[in-house]
Amino acid sequence: MLEWAVKTFPNLTLACSFGAEDVVLVDMLHKISPETDVFYLDTDLHFRETYETRDRLEARYGKTFIQIKPKLTLEEQAQQHGEELWKRDPNACCNIRKVQPLTEVLGRYDAWITGIRRDQAPTRANAKKVEYDVKFGLVKFNPLANWTSDDVWAYIRRENLDYNPLHDQSYPSIGCEPCTRPVAPGEDPRAGRWSGFDKTECGLHQ
Repeated sequence: MLEWAVKTFPNLTLACSFGAEDVVLVDMLHKISPETDVFYLDTDLHFRETYETRDRLEARYGKTFIQIKPKLTLEEQAQQHGEELWKRDPNACCNIRKVQPLTEVLGRYDAWITGIRRDQAPTRANAKKVEYDVKFGLVKFNPLANWTSDDVWAYIRRENLDYNPLHDQSYPSIGCEPCTRPVAPGEDPRAGRWSGFDKTECGLHQ
């Protein structure tokens, strides 16, 4: 699928959050089209381990990932919306620090690649491998849509890939540090995201 995507949409990009699925896609894409752009949304709130994973991947593949920042710094956001907006209105915070920057960067491309899987959350259960992203106005590829978590980790181990060490500390899904906690045995894999709020998505895949 990635080979077809690159050939059919030369002006495409991979969105990378440095989670397990994304390190798989970075590896696959590097083998097929190492020059294809890979970007990440730098919210200024990621775990140290996430930034360190980025650095290791850049060194491994000899590639600089494109850093996409929000228009507001954390200080400016606090001045305009109050301190620690994520504690009061995580949707507003995600919109400022993720959705708006993503909208801007995707405007430069004809298609994008994501690491979402159908079994990650009910909101992703109907994800197609290829679909038109109405929200952002371009083609969206979800090559791992039908993969399981076991499939992802089998690939990571087989290819000896670098990955975020937080995955080994009960963080199956890793977002911004203030809004992510470890997941207890038996909990939903995304239960650690925005715990205490009726929220399971940041708005990028809704």
